[in-house]
Amino acid sequence: MGRLFESPWAITIIIIVVLLLFAAPKLPGMARSLGQSMRIIKSEVKEMKNDGKDDAPTAAPTASAAPAAPEAPVEGKIVNNPTQGNTSGEGTGTGTGAQS
Repeated sequence: MGRLFESPWAITIIIIVVLLLFAAPKLPGMARSLGQSMRIIKSEVKEMKNDGKDDAPTAAPTASAAPAAPEAPVEGKIVNNPTQGNTSGEGTGTGTGAQS
């Protein structure tokens, strides 16, 4: 009996048989989760490789395409400010009053 455990192949076969007997129902779930993990790792590695490439311009600008000027701020007045009292009833913002 002592000579059986001297070989690493015998121990490996015994471990595989025990795993198949006691962990067989869980093997498909474990394989599925391992596959999902590998897909996630693969996509993250691909994203890390492409991370620096997104900053570079993809096409040279043409002469007809002028850079967009920043928009000037728009000025206006507040029509219905609920914090200010409005005694005339105009601009209350309820939308239910009849217009005259």
